[in-house]
Amino acid sequence: MKDALVAKIGKREAVVGVVGLGYVGLPLLLEFAKGGFRCVGFDIDPAKPAALVAGRSYIRHIASESVASAFVGADPKRATATTDFSRVRECDAVLICVPTPLTHHREPDLTFIENTARSIAPHMRAGQLVILESTTYPGTTEEVMVPILEAGSGLRAGEGFLAAFSPEREDPNNRDFRTATIPKVVGGMTPDSLDAAVALYGSVICKTVPVSSCRAAEATKLMENIFRSVNIALVNELKLVFGRMGVDIWEVVDAARTKPFGFMPFYPGPGLGGHCIPIDPFYLTWKAKEYGIATRFIELAGEINSAMPDHVIQQAIVALSDRGRAMRGARVLLVGLAYKKNVDDTRESPSLALWRKLLERGARVDYYDPFCPVVPRTREYPELADIRSRTWEEAISGGYDAALVSTAHDSVDHDAIARSCGLTVDTRHACKPGPNVVPA
Repeated sequence: MKDALVAKIGKREAVVGVVGLGYVGLPLLLEFAKGGFRCVGFDIDPAKPAALVAGRSYIRHIASESVASAFVGADPKRATATTDFSRVRECDAVLICVPTPLTHHREPDLTFIENTARSIAPHMRAGQLVILESTTYPGTTEEVMVPILEAGSGLRAGEGFLAAFSPEREDPNNRDFRTATIPKVVGGMTPDSLDAAVALYGSVICKTVPVSSCRAAEATKLMENIFRSVNIALVNELKLVFGRMGVDIWEVVDAARTKPFGFMPFYPGPGLGGHCIPIDPFYLTWKAKEYGIATRFIELAGEINSAMPDHVIQQAIVALSDRGRAMRGARVLLVGLAYKKNVDDTRESPSLALWRKLLERGARVDYYDPFCPVVPRTREYPELADIRSRTWEEAISGGYDAALVSTAHDSVDHDAIARSCGLTVDTRHACKPGPNVVPA
């Protein structure tokens, strides 16, 4: 089974299916298409397959030209995209790249993985390789995904099909690294599963990093993101301490980073965003309880980072009060909606939390973000869906009592916004110091 699949991969005759065509799945599919594989993309949102087969990208940092080169034309190996999961039977490998959010009780929500497994299982055939890429706790591949696949397909993992886990390491719009140049950690349920997954990824990605099991691969991604969460929490806490002392945390970090060893710079902000860092630590915290272990360090970091939006709002309230203005009734411009600069990705963005908190305190809020012209629908913030960004002219019109810089895109002139407002609360060190600029 493994040898036949590896041979097809080597000849570029294997068909690669990718489930979930978002910020992780679409770049991955494009790399396999560029590498000479025929690809089939699957998504439950019909708008995405429709856009792709028409050659249009719906992700800002992915050019439509890249999409068109993969999906449009007469090449018999051209990619296609669909909502029809029966086409899974065409695929030799199926890569699952679906969200893994948290419930309202901060527990893992594996609904997308479970539903995907149920959707593909009836259409599986012997000899396929199924790889989960979604970030999750150790044990998910073997305890959650595989049993659903076995029950729905009648096949046994390791005998009828191969199963593996390889965590996504996507960093949207990172100009130094893209999917093909980021080493790929791979863990398999069996040695044959590992060999097949390594052969598949090794055909389009610069380096594969085999590990002993799916659990080790699942744990690797959690460790990477928990490392960042803990260090961001540390620098956020230092920002509060140094701020009381009249010391600029940004100056301190820039000075400390000149040390050529033993230090890695992290920067403070208004809270954590993106699909990984605000969520993944809680996956391990939840699973650790099964083993009777309290993850105190991880939970403390989560508490610190989760409290940052409240700190920012309090800073804004005090700054407005110092200028004789109450937050209630104030016109506030929220600058930046994406979770980080230079992307259109709003998943778990602290800007949305700040917006709701401003509204709860009676402010009248607009936002400006050239990367995010319309607020997408989310289950956490349904009241903000479909609101449109102000234009640049409206943003600098001078009609706002305060601006709150939450995300600092490089293309935005934040100093111009600061000049147009009586107060700018700057969480990103984006504005030049001035009497009307308050760091937060």
